Amino acid sequence: MSSSSSPLIKLHSNDNVCIVRESVSIGQQVPEFNLRIRAQVSGGHKIAARLIEAGEPIIKYDTRIGVALRRIEAGDHVHTHNLELVDYERDPSFCQDVVPVDYVDVSARAAFNGIVRSNGKVATRNYIGILSTVNCSSTVIRQIADHFTPERLSAFPNVDGIVAFPHTSGCGMSSPSYHFDVLRRTLSGYARHPNLAGVLIVGLGCERNEMSSLIASQQLEENSHLQTLVMQAVGGTRATIAAGIAAIESMLPEANKVVREPVSVEHLKIGLQCGGSDGFSAITANPALGMAMDILVRHGGTAILSETPEIHGVEYMLTRRAISQEVGQKLLDRLSWWDEYTRGHNGQFNGVVGQGNQAGGLANIFEKSLGSAMKGGTTPLQAVYEYAEPIEQNGFVFMDTPGYDPVSATGQIAGGANLICFTTGRGSMFGSKPAPTIKLASNSNMYNRLQEDMDINCGLILDGKMSLEEMGQHIFEHIIKVASGESTSSERLGLGDNEFIPWHIGIVS
Repeated sequence: MSSSSSPLIKLHSNDNVCIVRESVSIGQQVPEFNLRIRAQVSGGHKIAARLIEAGEPIIKYDTRIGVALRRIEAGDHVHTHNLELVDYERDPSFCQDVVPVDYVDVSARAAFNGIVRSNGKVATRNYIGILSTVNCSSTVIRQIADHFTPERLSAFPNVDGIVAFPHTSGCGMSSPSYHFDVLRRTLSGYARHPNLAGVLIVGLGCERNEMSSLIASQQLEENSHLQTLVMQAVGGTRATIAAGIAAIESMLPEANKVVREPVSVEHLKIGLQCGGSDGFSAITANPALGMAMDILVRHGGTAILSETPEIHGVEYMLTRRAISQEVGQKLLDRLSWWDEYTRGHNGQFNGVVGQGNQAGGLANIFEKSLGSAMKGGTTPLQAVYEYAEPIEQNGFVFMDTPGYDPVSATGQIAGGANLICFTTGRGSMFGSKPAPTIKLASNSNMYNRLQEDMDINCGLILDGKMSLEEMGQHIFEHIIKVASGESTSSERLGLGDNEFIPWHIGIVS
């Protein structure tokens, strides 16, 4: 990467574009690249490093992100006005780049202060959760949770809170269907999540996602830690709220008995997210988080990359790291499903990224995917999971989810993620429960402006104050602190109560 004193960054010697570090002006000379800037361009955007002829590939990070719509002079701004997304055949080269992991000896693995549950699973937080089978019981579970104010919970200092997980589905849906299976899998994943010391599930009584069949189909077991209520059987809204409050009160004393103890980071399952990405995300936050995940995997932990539309165009980077052709093909199969699912729609998978991404310098989904995939680091791809499936394989894995962050993180948490790491360039105000979210800023300007919402400033890499390797180690060490109970910015702001959004697939009837 270019010197931190240069206004431009060239990421690879084969690239024909440079990234603007800070805003540049028309006529500005950049001697180290022998360039004269031909446009007013903001930080994070691209400048042509040389003459690029019409139809010639645009190369960033030695990767094709599109072709020139017309002749682009050296020093010109390169963006959506002169860069066209053109799909092309990519060789999956299954398993070609698999490098064995240099695992840290079990006796020397890093540790955090976790909560060990009776089934051996390890929690990073200690909530009691309330789930609804259907939207019709969502208000009731909200009101049950709202009853437990900080004052009422003061006698239970080891309980992080009572959190409701309302949603918009559960009826008016096809059953059986993929959507039906996904919803039940998501609810079951939360019901079993180690960060929930107790769970109450509330249903209406006549919904398609009916309580008894939900419990039976997901092999859940009702006991003192998992209780259920059906509004039509209990006696309506007020009676169910009262019964729900009593159920939570019965769980609190046991939930409060937890004690944190040192456990290996092999028990950490970290969901990787990015939102509000910009042109710096692929230079700082995403590769630094990838380095932290490489450290985590070496210590036996699990990194979960997701957001399938945001690996479109660079999926071969992952298939080349798949431990088997079967694993690599499963990833390609999920991308083929998305191709059919989004056909005829103006979705991100088909090329168009959000206005915020474009304003931050990203021209299309291939360019965005280039940065997004970096969060997964460099270790072998061990497994590919469908949305909300239980994550059982340690190491680097992939879960098929949409790119919409709340939906994606919901699937990861349902799969067992007990912590989320979230990179952002434009600034994302996201939080999650029961797994906490760590926010990583890609640039110092945004970090300083939104410091209350950010946890780590990866812009220090761009500023020349930390190397990628140093930032990766810093992120890993911060993960251990948060997993041990240190609060994140989003937790201090009270975020996470409205970010439970199971993936809605198919018709509403």
